[in-house]
Amino acid sequence: MPSAGEEILRTLDVFGPLPAEIRRELRPALSRVAKPVLAEVRANASWSTRIPGATRISSSFSRRSAGVAITVSGRKAPHARPLENLGRPGSFRHPVFGDRQRWVSQAARPFLFQAVAGADEELVRETGRVVEAAARKHGFR
Repeated sequence: MPSAGEEILRTLDVFGPLPAEIRRELRPALSRVAKPVLAEVRANASWSTRIPGATRISSSFSRRSAGVAITVSGRKAPHARPLENLGRPGSFRHPVFGDRQRWVSQAARPFLFQAVAGADEELVRETGRVVEAAARKHGFR
């Protein structure tokens, strides 16, 4: 099954770069498609006081990174990436307050990967529908 980004790339391959007016129309529509996943990510990270507020949705229409992304600000929540542990349960090691002589293990608390993986099929279907509807509205067949 293709990813949501591959649906957008397929459209870019067929029609070329999307005009600004279509991109302006697609951004809020794609954001609406991804909002339930963002809500689940925030719920999964509700144990943190900073991570839920540091998550956001972004969309891109470039050939390099087409699609909708849910990101966590490293500036607002620098601990999010290590705690996510690439979506794997288990633990990771880190120095205590930067003291490289003293290391501890800490339990991982994945919150992002599982939310996205659980909604992947629906995201792909809805993204394809939104992109196709916008293209048809603007005269593409």
